[in-house]
Amino acid sequence: MQYKRMTLFAGHYGSGKTNIAVNYALHLKALGEEVVIADLDIVNPYFRTRDSLEELTAAGIKLISSEFASSNVDLPALPQEVYSLLDKREEKAIMDIGGDDRGAYALGRYSDAIIEENDYELLFVFNKFRPLTPDAESAVEIMGEIEAACKMKFTAIVNNSNLGELTSEEDILNSVAEAERLSELTGLPLKMTTVRADLVNNLNGKVQNLFPLTLQKKIV
Repeated sequence: MQYKRMTLFAGHYGSGKTNIAVNYALHLKALGEEVVIADLDIVNPYFRTRDSLEELTAAGIKLISSEFASSNVDLPALPQEVYSLLDKREEKAIMDIGGDDRGAYALGRYSDAIIEENDYELLFVFNKFRPLTPDAESAVEIMGEIEAACKMKFTAIVNNSNLGELTSEEDILNSVAEAERLSELTGLPLKMTTVRADLVNNLNGKVQNLFPLTLQKKIV
């Protein structure tokens, strides 16, 4: 798997992008990279990157997030530290982008600089088990809304179709065809299919480009 300097995860509400962002950051750190992760999901996220603060800190990964994410502040400000991601090019940077077009507006503030550096991936997180993205056509519509809001184009797709702890091997296998159809409709590569870590061995050889996930725990 190839790694760009910046990896940005975006998708619809509940697609699981935050969980992937955290796992991806930990994966890069395990490869010996210097890693920083920024939570730009400021539109009422349920799971927050901050929920994994203890694990990220223990791994030596810096977290940048708004103090007011998930609060009653209507439009929480993004911390100035986000701009440091654009300057410190020796670090691998992960960004968790807000759900659909409203959340993607936050990324639009930085899109020009990211595009100018030209060392990034903007990955669409597809979950066919979510109500508003049950098929490739619905996902294409959401992708267009996000691209217009953040002023960037997606570069690849992540199949994160899952039902959390209830996900079965069959669920993963049944999701691949729709993710591949989304790839065909958009002309974008299917970068990886995520799978809960305990299911990986059963799916090896059956699904290409598997990426194991440890499910994030919600802190209330």
